[in-house]
Order: sequence, then structure tokens, then C-alpha cells
Amino acid sequence: MNPLKSDEYPAIYSDYIENVVGSVMEELYEQIETFPEFIRSISEDLGDYTYAEGKWTIKEVLCHILDTERVMAYRALRFARNDMTELAPFEQDEFVQNGRHNERSLESIEEEFIYLRKANLVLFNTFNETELERKGMASGRLITVKAFLYVIAGHLTHHRIILKERYLNNETEMQITLT
Repeated sequence: MNPLKSDEYPAIYSDYIENVVGSVMEELYEQIETFPEFIRSISEDLGDYTYAEGKWTIKEVLCHILDTERVMAYRALRFARNDMTELAPFEQDEFVQNGRHNERSLESIEEEFIYLRKANLVLFNTFNETELERKGMASGRLITVKAFLYVIAGHLTHHRIILKERYLNNETEMQITLT
């Protein structure tokens, strides 16, 4: 059950928000344990794998999760501090294209996630109810600070599912072995 009201976030984020079951803070804390384990379960030789031409590699998907968390946390901070400046869109494809993610190790991506999430959790725990309910415009859409926390947690879950279903299935292992 989604605890947010429909006027707290734009419909574009509905799928991410629906991925969060229960307390968003509990989900964010759980992910700091389970997501690094998930990354460690991926062999380094699969990091550059993509399931189809034109799709991101595993490393690019993982770094996209990091970039998105960083952008959404920044937006949450701005609005929590009552900065009502409208924030520009986040061009995810440009971030991936210019991120040099395939030059990185999966271990470095895991380490960055842990530091990023810990820092964000410290920040999120400073927000009171008034701050969590504040709204602002980002990418031309009205959204609350609280909704950003749900987007962060649900976005990670969304991409973890995609990684499992499209990148890390038995066919993938067989393809990699045969090549």
C-alpha cells in the first residue's frame, strides 16, 4: 500500500514508488545491506555485458542507480531547505554516455554505493515531517521531499529486477561461457 498521496508526486514515478513495501526508511536501510551483496554476486567479467545492442551494460545500469540516487537526494535537500527554485531535468542517457562506467570495477561501484547511501541516510534522518512534506518543481513536475525517498528506494528495486531478469539469467551465463 502506497502511503503517499497522489498530489505528492508525478505519475511518472508511480512504478518506483509502488516498489516500496512498508517503511521507506526501513527499505533504504535494508538496501544498504542487500544491494552490495547483489553487486558482489556478479562476476567482474559480466560487468561489461549487455543483453541487446544499444542497451546499457551491467556497470552502466549500476552507475545509473548511483547517479539517480545522487540527483534525487540533491533535489530532496534543496526542497527540504525550502529552496523553491525549479530544478532542471536529469538527462540519464547523457549521464551514462559521459560517465566512463565501463572503466570501473564492480568493487568500486559497490563501495561508492555504500558511501553514498550512508551519507544520504544521515541526511534523510535529519528531515522532520514539515521538511518531508515540502514540495518543489523538478523536471517541470511538483514533488515532495518524502516522495524522493520513495523514488530512490523504488528505482533501485526496479533496476535490480531488470538486472536479474534481462542480464543475469541462465541464458546469460550460457552465452558468456560459449563466447
